Amino acid sequence: MSAESLKTLLSHSIERETDLLRDYTIAAERIHDDDELKDRLRNFAEGNAKRSKQLTDELKKLK
Repeated sequence: MSAESLKTLLSHSIERETDLLRDYTIAAERIHDDDELKDRLRNFAEGNAKRSKQLTDELKKLK
C-alpha cells in the first residue's frame, strides 16, 4: 500500500470514528429512562475518541 493510500485510509477512518462518536454522544444525551444504556453509549463514544486520537497520531507520523 502506498503512503498516499494509507493516508487516505486513515483520514476516512478518522471521519468514521468521529461520526460514530457524535452519534453515540447524541443518542446518550437523548436517553432519559435507561441509565445503563446511556453509560454504554458514552463508553462507546469514549472508545471512538481514543481511536480517533490514535489514528490522528498515525496520520501525523506519515506527513
